[in-house]
Amino acid sequence: MTYDDYKSISETLPHSPGVYRFINDDGTVLYIGKAKNLKNRISSYFTGGRHSAYKTRVMVKNAADIEYTIVETEHDALLLENTLIKKYQPRYNVNLKDGKSYTYICIKNERFPRVFFTRRVLKDGSEYFGPYTSKYKARIVLDMIRSLFPLRTCTYNLSEKNIKAGKFKVCLEYHIKNCMGPCEGLESEEDYMEKITQVRNMLKGHFSEVKKHLRKEMNEMAENLEFEQAEKAKVRLDALGDYQSKSTVVSTNIRDLDVFSIADDDKTAYVNYLKIIDGAIINSYTVELVKNLDEDPEDLLSYAILDLRDKFDSISPEIVAPFEVPLIEADVAITVPRRGDKRKLLELSEKNGQYFLLQKKKEAATARRKQTSAERILNTLKDDLQMEDVPLHIECFDNSNLHGAQPVASCVVFKNARPAKKDYRHYNIKTVEGPDDFASMTEVVRRRYGRMIKEEESLPQLIIIDGGKGQLSSAMKSIKDLGIEDDVTVIGIAKKLEEIYFPGDSIPLYINKKSESLKLIQQARNEAHRFAISFHRNKRSKAFLQTELTVIPGIGEKTANKLLKSMGSVKAVANADQEELKKHLNLAQTKAVWDYFHSD
Repeated sequence: MTYDDYKSISETLPHSPGVYRFINDDGTVLYIGKAKNLKNRISSYFTGGRHSAYKTRVMVKNAADIEYTIVETEHDALLLENTLIKKYQPRYNVNLKDGKSYTYICIKNERFPRVFFTRRVLKDGSEYFGPYTSKYKARIVLDMIRSLFPLRTCTYNLSEKNIKAGKFKVCLEYHIKNCMGPCEGLESEEDYMEKITQVRNMLKGHFSEVKKHLRKEMNEMAENLEFEQAEKAKVRLDALGDYQSKSTVVSTNIRDLDVFSIADDDKTAYVNYLKIIDGAIINSYTVELVKNLDEDPEDLLSYAILDLRDKFDSISPEIVAPFEVPLIEADVAITVPRRGDKRKLLELSEKNGQYFLLQKKKEAATARRKQTSAERILNTLKDDLQMEDVPLHIECFDNSNLHGAQPVASCVVFKNARPAKKDYRHYNIKTVEGPDDFASMTEVVRRRYGRMIKEEESLPQLIIIDGGKGQLSSAMKSIKDLGIEDDVTVIGIAKKLEEIYFPGDSIPLYINKKSESLKLIQQARNEAHRFAISFHRNKRSKAFLQTELTVIPGIGEKTANKLLKSMGSVKAVANADQEELKKHLNLAQTKAVWDYFHSD
């Protein structure tokens, strides 16, 4: 989308809050954003010039249209943006990396519910608590629940009809006091569900409610002179207190709140979340967000807050953050603390985020040290060119001609950062007359990838064109005609300043001259040039041979080659006497060669 395209719609853009969408020719949503003022925000994409990030310029260039939705408030814009991002998952929006499978504790939707941990969250009416980033921690919680509240673990269908019919018998779990025998009607549904209520309180972090229940139970047993049972209740109460003391209690004055902080670098942001219930930290979690455009920390944090509160099913009425963010929910307060317990909590969250960032950098550095030189170079090239995939397969094109004579082209192939010479190809230009390098490039690229598509070969991740903007544009004509512009990355390299050009972008990219990635691009360019020049020289030599020897009557190409191989050159053939020629030719051929070089 050009500046002229924007000017044609700029007058109609409203100064209202809303959500905008950049859309390409195919109707695919490229990017979704929110704005307090739609007109001002959208205009910033077309007036930034060189100060805009490269990816932003590429996104705008690939867009064919802008759609927008006006909303009442900034809060509504935030919620709509979040909903649309999850629906369309645009290429240029922030990518929340969370491919891990986490553990949840499930209260099953059934009569006499079971409580167990699982990695699968099903929409079957069951309740899921978590996620727990460590299965070990989830096991500790589940073991504590089972020690406090004997629950069934069997999978029987404990319907009222089945129990009355006596279909089930108590198992070993009943005899070792881990279950109270609801399968035989030895425990009422009311008593069982009271335990489930307390399990639910415990999983939500409401330990005070669980303590009240256990204390009430202990007192009732003591009043009924059931001292042995009261003692067991006291042991369970003490065990719960010991378990709770292992949680980080931050303040007796703080009740329920969520704490968020953000740590970021050029490419990635990490948002740390502390879930506080009854003044204690019951969960800590850090999520990674991959930046695709020049997103503000405020936008990244607000996006992550919505996702994390949904993931952890949080209903805390207060959020602590390092700076003001748009209202996440109408009835949720945003606090930016300067001192006190909440400030200490925020600093703790920031330490966790910074630690996570440092750990990731160390892991990346360690991984780079373990990489082969080829892996390191290709990953650097991927980052420098802002590619989505590592360019394991690279192809480079170059043209060669002498004042328009015998135009040829070459395609060299690099795999895993090394030349794959068996895959090199050279081309005679068929459809272009005269010295037209641009048209020659269009023809060669079309022939190369048209054949690869026809034969269902895998395309390269990176295509390098030896030349500047003109050569690159010529190559892109064929790339677009073949419909593979979204499947490959294409760049041009200009010789003088080693400038890297991208299709449709007049501003070149300058890679550090000492960078290994630039050296690989230069190596591919030089190899393509060498291969094209050598092919052109051979073609000129063959043409010269044809004019000197094969024009002699009775001398074909094979005979000419035989003469040259045995005698060394056309000059030696011309200077040879007839006796010498007879050693290689029959009488008729000898006479024809002799007459050609010695007749008047």
